[in-house]
Amino acid sequence: MEGLQELTFWQKAHLYYQKGLENGDKRIENWLLVYSPVPVICIILCYLFIVWAGPKLMAKKEPINLKLVLIVYNFSMVCLSAYMFYEFTVSSWMANYSLLCQPVDYSDSVLALRMASVCWLFYFSKYIEFCDTIFFILRKKNRQLTFLHVYHHSTMILNCWVGLKYTPGGQSFMSGLVNSLVHVAMYFYYGLAAFGPSMSKYLWWKHYLTILQLLQFFLVTLHTVYNLFADCNYPDALNLIVFFYALTLIALFSHFYYRSYITSRTHDLGKCKV
Repeated sequence: MEGLQELTFWQKAHLYYQKGLENGDKRIENWLLVYSPVPVICIILCYLFIVWAGPKLMAKKEPINLKLVLIVYNFSMVCLSAYMFYEFTVSSWMANYSLLCQPVDYSDSVLALRMASVCWLFYFSKYIEFCDTIFFILRKKNRQLTFLHVYHHSTMILNCWVGLKYTPGGQSFMSGLVNSLVHVAMYFYYGLAAFGPSMSKYLWWKHYLTILQLLQFFLVTLHTVYNLFADCNYPDALNLIVFFYALTLIALFSHFYYRSYITSRTHDLGKCKV
């Protein structure tokens, strides 16, 4: 203890940082973008720089037509999301996962590594989703670069990294499973929309996507609260991170839904009465 007390603040911080890195799952520490948060944070900062600089660079340029790219990208994301949903479902089913209280299997069994693999793929897919923002910038759809959009894309990466680093499986599989299913619907909608105005009549269900996303966050929140009070052999610190993060998303998506669908509908009814 005396030796630790003699260390400077920065030496102590570095010591705790190294200890935190070493406490991660040893099976996956050499997988891409897993061992240290430094590359992850650098990529997030690059993303934020692109969000800031991109619209300025595109200001005097014409929007780029990305119709074919968007169609291919969105339906590829549908396939990827469907595959992840399948892997989460099959891996948890075969391992006899509990839907309410499931500790992480840190063994080298085939099923445990299969679950860890799909958790990594889910985490890595969040980097791929940065393309959503880049496409907005290239098409000069700057109104889509809302705080909600940027916050969700940038923070989800770090949240997923923490979960993957320390708990690649266990009860955290629920968030990945539900999110993958929601993204199947979401990217399917975006894929249809990419075809242009001819698809408008088939896109009446846009606001249901936001409702689906909100249901997802409520489900994850309830699942996390249950595990906070149950004896599930799962780190409470990670449950708290997920809980507070889900609350921020519920607040932001609720505000988006109210502003986009409730307020606009009231405004349209007001115009009709006039």
